Amino acid sequence: MSTSILRLVWIYPDLLSTYGDRGNLLVLSHRAEARQIMTESIMVRSDQVVPREADIYLIGGGEDGPQSLAAQKLIADGAVTDAAARDKVVFSVCAGYQIMGRSFIAGDRQHAGLGLLDITSDRGPTRAVGELAGDVHPQLGLPTLTGFENHGGRTHIGQESAPLVPQVSHGIGNDETSEGAWRGKVIGTYLHGPALARNPQLADLLLSWAVGRPVDQLGQLDDTWSQQLRQERLAALA
Repeated sequence: MSTSILRLVWIYPDLLSTYGDRGNLLVLSHRAEARQIMTESIMVRSDQVVPREADIYLIGGGEDGPQSLAAQKLIADGAVTDAAARDKVVFSVCAGYQIMGRSFIAGDRQHAGLGLLDITSDRGPTRAVGELAGDVHPQLGLPTLTGFENHGGRTHIGQESAPLVPQVSHGIGNDETSEGAWRGKVIGTYLHGPALARNPQLADLLLSWAVGRPVDQLGQLDDTWSQQLRQERLAALA
């Protein structure tokens, strides 16, 4: 960690904060502090400079106009790119996920992304709306991913990144085959819900990366209610 306090940065909530994505920040803060890991939550508006000394950076979803503006500002700011180069954790959702890639389509134009993930995004033939689920890439050691998707984009993964979910069992995800992408400590997903409330083990993985300790050394929490939520959603798909 950059300091004795875990610093969580919520990027551009005035531009990209749809479908309860701020919940990801709240989940990380709660799960850290329940383990006696003190946190500082920093919300950075689009007219502010993104802190360079932080531990986890989060960015959510939004519409085309705010998405393209956010990408331009983040490229000019450089803090997230620098943070990823220093092995800090970046968790991105939907429009924010596309921004982490090499390019994306917004407003019928192609825009440059940050290039932190080897992905490109364009438009799909239909809008992907509904529940999504699938088994997570085995290297991450996580249970089935579950969440809600609502996006018109399709994302294509290059050789320098891996899918978060190699094969979806329900939903569209990137391209009706895979969902999300990751490289190093940068993870992107189309899932709302918010994603970390639906997938607490994923939240713990991000925390473990940030504090430099294995997940099994973070300490156990009572996940009765989150597991009940997961089971209800997965049962509905079955």
